[in-house]
Amino acid sequence: MIIAGLMTGTSADALDVVLAEFVHDDTALGEENTALGVRILANREIEFDDQLRRDILHLLEPADVPLSLLSSVDARLGRFSAGALQQVCAEVGVDCDLIVSHGQTVRHDITDGVVTSTLQIGQPAWIAEATGAPVLSDVRARDVAACGQGAPLVGILDSLLLGDVEAPTAVLNLGGIANITVLAPESDPLAFDTGPANALIDVLARRITNGEEDFDRDGELAAQGRVDDKLLGQLLADPYYRLPAPKSTGKELFHADYLDRFLSARSSLGEFDAIATVTALTARTVSDACHAHGITTVIASGGGTRNPTLLGRLASELGPGVTLTSTDKAFGLPEGAKEALLMALLGWLSWNGLAGTEPNLTGAAHPSIAGRLSPGRGPLTLPDPLAAKPTRLRMLDR
Repeated sequence: MIIAGLMTGTSADALDVVLAEFVHDDTALGEENTALGVRILANREIEFDDQLRRDILHLLEPADVPLSLLSSVDARLGRFSAGALQQVCAEVGVDCDLIVSHGQTVRHDITDGVVTSTLQIGQPAWIAEATGAPVLSDVRARDVAACGQGAPLVGILDSLLLGDVEAPTAVLNLGGIANITVLAPESDPLAFDTGPANALIDVLARRITNGEEDFDRDGELAAQGRVDDKLLGQLLADPYYRLPAPKSTGKELFHADYLDRFLSARSSLGEFDAIATVTALTARTVSDACHAHGITTVIASGGGTRNPTLLGRLASELGPGVTLTSTDKAFGLPEGAKEALLMALLGWLSWNGLAGTEPNLTGAAHPSIAGRLSPGRGPLTLPDPLAAKPTRLRMLDR
């Protein structure tokens, strides 16, 4: 089964596309249906056009926005996603059996630690119409309806990739928001957002470069500054970091106005020192979360892994007793493909009648089959549900 995973994250800079071939065959895998194999056929990062990127970023601001803008971006992102996927499929020469589109999260509302609503846009009907394949979308809402956090969902992928561990291990994603999945011997996996990864760094990078860069390319901006300990201490005092897991957050909390409330009291602070400090904030909050769970190995992915200043700071905060590595080295999974592969995996699970979310990972009352399906050109016909979920995910060679 060939499934396309489409992912747009909180950095809102590009669409990640993965074409994945799933193999559930005990003869091929030698594991009597306990393992699921996946082969990545294509992995692309396709940047949004300037207007779409600006409009998405506008929707992510805390101020009210016109309903017409929300509707417009919903349609334009759907059309962009359809075109991008068609381009990748043509390059590889394959058709998809199923497409999973995460869409762009524009709201993830939380009150007293409870997620009250979550909204992802990027109309799947445009994708189904253009490709003729069924599309799974809206993958977070059912978990939220079951009293879960709805995020991060990546714990199911991390658990299947890693399997049983001999020592506490964290699988880390550094997107706009940082999240970890904690796996430890004889314990249920636990997944949660640790706080901002690139969200606040990106705000300052745009300001320093007058909008020419959406992120701190190669960590060069932060490398020119020094960490301001007073500002860092004030940022670390945010109550979010003391909340118990599972928990989730987003740009509803960590946005430009939020940061400016702290910077306004530090008006003499240079812009390079400011970006160095929010880079240190990401490293400290991730390392604090890892230390709280006795982590000995951190396996990282996401755009933040391309920032050597951030990774160097994180390695220093974790200390010599913790190994910091990547999904490329640990699993043979390119760091930029991980979240799009998660979408494809959720699609495989839902298509086969299996839950994509688990209570121990999201705090939900029960497991849920993720998403809603938009039919392709033909009738929507699902296979008989599988009796059991695979216990491992194996990365297969192309």
